[in-house]
Amino acid sequence: MKVIVPVAAGAALLLIGGAATGLRGQDSSTFIVESPTMTTGRFMPRDYSPDGRNLSPPLTWSGLPTGTRQLAVISQDYGAGRPPPWVHWIIYNIPATSGGLPEGVPFDPDHPMPAGIAGAVQGNNGWGLPAYRGPAPPVGSVHHYHFQVFALDDELDLPPGLDRDGLLSAIDGHVIGQGDMVTLYERQPMNLFPR
Repeated sequence: MKVIVPVAAGAALLLIGGAATGLRGQDSSTFIVESPTMTTGRFMPRDYSPDGRNLSPPLTWSGLPTGTRQLAVISQDYGAGRPPPWVHWIIYNIPATSGGLPEGVPFDPDHPMPAGIAGAVQGNNGWGLPAYRGPAPPVGSVHHYHFQVFALDDELDLPPGLDRDGLLSAIDGHVIGQGDMVTLYERQPMNLFPR
């Protein structure tokens, strides 16, 4: 049985995710992070997991603070990892003019980024790979996946392959806004013999 997390609970998760980054005393505003295919507090489509096509999901953002020059995104699960969070995706050097990320950002670092996010690079996820890898929690458990977006006041031109700690260290002092969308995922056993 699927359980939908009320929007109020999703909002509480946003606060937890924002507080857990460890960025030093920066005055930052919040902005809206959404997706045309996902909703905060609801289950994400199977296509964004290894159970499906393992595509990176599309994201959009609006209400960026004045002075935003670049963006960075971390997708993470605060209910996994030793210690948490487990990182599913890192992408940064995203132009402030982008408006979001398309579905299916290339896995291959040698493949060019789509035109709207030209110049963006991917960092290393929890598996040590510079690519998106979707959720695959243990069967029977529901996990929450934060898509946290940081608005930066400078074009930092960071090198590819930074991990979460490296990215957070590099953007510390440059974050002028943050947004977060929290989705859910639960694996379902595959029915190999449908009736």
